[in-house]
Amino acid sequence: MKYFTRILAVILFTAFLLSFTYAEGNPKEKREISQNTVESLLIGLQSENLGLKTGSAYMIGELKLNGGIIPLMKILREDKNEEARIAAALALYKISTPMSIYAVKQSIRFDGKERVSRLCANFYNEYLRNKKDDKEATEDSTNIAVR
Repeated sequence: MKYFTRILAVILFTAFLLSFTYAEGNPKEKREISQNTVESLLIGLQSENLGLKTGSAYMIGELKLNGGIIPLMKILREDKNEEARIAAALALYKISTPMSIYAVKQSIRFDGKERVSRLCANFYNEYLRNKKDDKEATEDSTNIAVR
């Protein structure tokens, strides 16, 4: 029975992800996200099923849901599974708030596994690189405007 429940959860979550993938409209435009979707993703983070947990973390990052920052930070800090911690770090990087980036930065120093620390360092360095590019782009446009 436990096996059947896990399979059912994976199938439902896959259908949920596919609904985002094949939805009509421009993928770049901002869609309204229902409260039910947010709650389902947050519940998925609490699952014992690794696929559901990491998939939920991924979608929270893609949708940039600020409500998922605290649960993702808890996973990054406390989960025993490396893959879950890496998925949480990636989602926090994608959300890119000061608090989420700080959590990724702290994992570089404090996570006991080298793989997790290294990937967190990659995420943090990419964040800094993007921030630098944005600053340079702003400075370039300012210089053009002054001329």
